[in-house]
Amino acid sequence: MKKILTAAVAAVIATSAVGASSAAEAQSRHGYSQQHRQNERAERRQERREDRADARAYARYQRAERRYNAGRYVAPRGYQVRQWSYGQRLPAAYASRGYVVNDYGRYGLRPPPRGYQYVRSGNDVVLAAVAGGLITAVIAGLFN
Repeated sequence: MKKILTAAVAAVIATSAVGASSAAEAQSRHGYSQQHRQNERAERRQERREDRADARAYARYQRAERRYNAGRYVAPRGYQVRQWSYGQRLPAAYASRGYVVNDYGRYGLRPPPRGYQYVRSGNDVVLAAVAGGLITAVIAGLFN
């Protein structure tokens, strides 16, 4: 009886060890471990937080300390000069080459965060998201 009981216990132990090793092998064979995926998700969340913090570093509304001469401003067809404010959406017509301010360093502006661009609207410059046009900051009176 003792021999049968010992054999049964040994069989159970051997089966559970094989099952555990096969699960670990399957997990390593079929992709990342769950812990690795969780770490990647945490890193992506952290990067998104940092991007949002970069965008918030710009004051929502500020008056330009110095004014610059730029060419004559003509609003896009169908639009007129207006005052923009934080949280509004800039129409796609302003995303064209004639309105985007690429030489921001020349005007004393910091580089825009990734995914944002400076856009001229009348005498003002707005910091807007490239994808949706959401306005993050307004720099009033930058141009003469």
